[in-house]
Amino acid sequence: MNRTTFDIQPIGRFYGSNTTIRRPREITSFSYDDNHEFHLGDLSLRYYYPPSLPADLNKGFDSFQKLDDAGDEHLDALLESIIALEKETGKKCEADIITWRGMMTKILTAPFDNMNGFEMNATCFQGTIFIEENNAFKNQQKQIQHSQRMPPGMASQELMAYWGYKFETLSVLDQPWDPTPRHEIESREDLTVNNNAQYCSVARTGIGHTKLVIGGEVDALWDCKPDRKEDPINWVELKTSAEIRNDRDMFKYERKLLKFWAQSFLLGVPKIIVGFRDQHGILRRLEEVETASIPSKVKKVGRNTWDGNICINFTAAFLEFLKSTVSEGGTWRIRKPEKSSLIELYKVEESGTGDIISSSFLEWRASANATAES
Repeated sequence: MNRTTFDIQPIGRFYGSNTTIRRPREITSFSYDDNHEFHLGDLSLRYYYPPSLPADLNKGFDSFQKLDDAGDEHLDALLESIIALEKETGKKCEADIITWRGMMTKILTAPFDNMNGFEMNATCFQGTIFIEENNAFKNQQKQIQHSQRMPPGMASQELMAYWGYKFETLSVLDQPWDPTPRHEIESREDLTVNNNAQYCSVARTGIGHTKLVIGGEVDALWDCKPDRKEDPINWVELKTSAEIRNDRDMFKYERKLLKFWAQSFLLGVPKIIVGFRDQHGILRRLEEVETASIPSKVKKVGRNTWDGNICINFTAAFLEFLKSTVSEGGTWRIRKPEKSSLIELYKVEESGTGDIISSSFLEWRASANATAES
């Protein structure tokens, strides 16, 4: 088996700020409803409105309607939205790479996230590389996480994950604040938490010489979508974190900020609202964080645990490596073992595109090609 590797170390070679970045711009969107059924458009779009403090994030845990994401959805929803866009515009959605925001977050944070590994599948079709998470690896990691014993007095992994979803439910409205009845705003703490519903933005962006189309969930809008498609959208990302009581907590929070920044940077989300909670899951305070300011804050005020420019320069170089290695025909595995600086790339299937690309997308592109040639 031919195995090529890309070494993240020494990261010093990625120092500086010379990589061009194309500002992410939404080109289409799709939604999942409360039953996790797919819909084109803005059905599940939500609007930010701050919750009342303090708030108990434990409330309703017993009735949590939790998304079962053990099955492999591949890139199907993202590709359905691209088919609809191409039908609407009559133009092929050109990109070097099409993937989920989650995959790009893992790549972007890799220089400073040595503890975690990842596995992805990739295939090249019509000059574009399509990348998805390796579902078996994802499920295996979840099993390991669930079986971890928490220190005495600490909440379970499931409960802490619920706190994040509860915070989202407390912080969003189905429509902008102005027309929303007061009782709806004030009764959000009694709503059943359901994370099946999601709004997903599909954005065109670029890092270095690589053109990207990425899809990812967006939590809420600060105001309304602008009339002009070219204008930036005031998205809001909602995150929870433990209250910072000492240096160790600050160090952990700074590590969290790396992921917060990467996720929001990739989709062009300008603002993150962090809800700080105590160890019992009581929401104590809110902080608005501007995405663009996070890397410089970490440098100046924090312990300088990571560098945003290194992340961007590394990503540009790694994507060039991918483009020069992943050729048409077959499926590839992109693998970074935990605690390793090596990213491995090797072929797992010699022909076809695996299940990465849906049959409906392959058929659509074949018919579009036939139409263009006739």
